[in-house]
Amino acid sequence: MVALIIIVVILALIFGYVLMTYNSLIAEIEAVKNSERQIDVQLDRRAKVFDSLISVVKKYMDYEQTTLKDVTALRNQAIHAKEKGDSETRMAAENEISKIAGGLNVQFENYPDLKANQNVMQLQEEITSTENKLAFSKQSFNDSIEKYNAHKKSMIAGIVVNMFKSKLDEDFIYWQVSDEKRQVLEDSRVEL
Repeated sequence: MVALIIIVVILALIFGYVLMTYNSLIAEIEAVKNSERQIDVQLDRRAKVFDSLISVVKKYMDYEQTTLKDVTALRNQAIHAKEKGDSETRMAAENEISKIAGGLNVQFENYPDLKANQNVMQLQEEITSTENKLAFSKQSFNDSIEKYNAHKKSMIAGIVVNMFKSKLDEDFIYWQVSDEKRQVLEDSRVEL
């Protein structure tokens, strides 16, 4: 009788630990998805700021029209990739827009009237602020992926992940990680 009670208690503890691990992994997956939604918020904000900037700048700039067309084309590419669920193409397009955004201040230096325009100055600040927030959101996203990946590689969690592969075994793509770093991260995955 005592042995039966001990076995039931041990099974209950194992079940409880598996349940806690499962719930913890689900919470980490949701944290990664929430971090991705925060990136989407910043990308939408950036698109709106660029739309405003394009409206103001059109009358001043001739040569940079190609830059503005490039931003528009990249935004459309990112939107289509998002609709298709093609994260890598989307990330590449958004990262190219970030590179262009970083060079806009230099281009504005060539146009004193444009540089002095209050709307343009305000929009430049908005772009810089948005890019900073976007960088923070991407870092948060990558950090949440790292936390999830580290947890799912731990011994007991790895077993739980294998038991519930369809729910718990997610492969997320990092934002702005070099190919070498991505390869190191992929090579470090542990298969049970």
